[in-house]
Amino acid sequence: MRTGIYPGTFDPITFGHMDIIRRALNVVDKLVIGVALDSAKQPLFDVKTRAAMVEKDISNALGVDETRIKVKPFSGLLVNFAREEGATLLIRGLRAVSDFEYEFQMASVNNKIAAEIETVFLTASDATHFISSRFVKQIGRLGGDVSKFVSPDVAEMISQEYLLPRG
Repeated sequence: MRTGIYPGTFDPITFGHMDIIRRALNVVDKLVIGVALDSAKQPLFDVKTRAAMVEKDISNALGVDETRIKVKPFSGLLVNFAREEGATLLIRGLRAVSDFEYEFQMASVNNKIAAEIETVFLTASDATHFISSRFVKQIGRLGGDVSKFVSPDVAEMISQEYLLPRG
């Protein structure tokens, strides 16, 4: 059984992420979606909320395939998390050339640390290549409609988050 890890902050999960998840299921038997507790970024949602959003979107959108998916928060080195989960593949999505440079360097570093774990790049589809969580949050913060980029549940959570007083 081939297990893969699709890591990310998923702050929030978008249609682009869901596209990569669906397509990753063609490459692996089991997919662990690693929701990163990334201290370098300042996420809008805490890791528990982000993991719950991912689980809900998968449940609503994937049906039968959700039995092949596990959502799990993690911190620390990705390759250590992959080893803990028995994964041999890291799944990474690429939207643009700028993504490739960073991801290529990361794959090289991960290979030096854990040569037994391969990185597989899936390019974003034509329908989703322009979607990023950063843009979704910016649109939501400015009062725009994010429903073309995220599920109705996530759109509602973004709306609620930006209606709350910030302090």
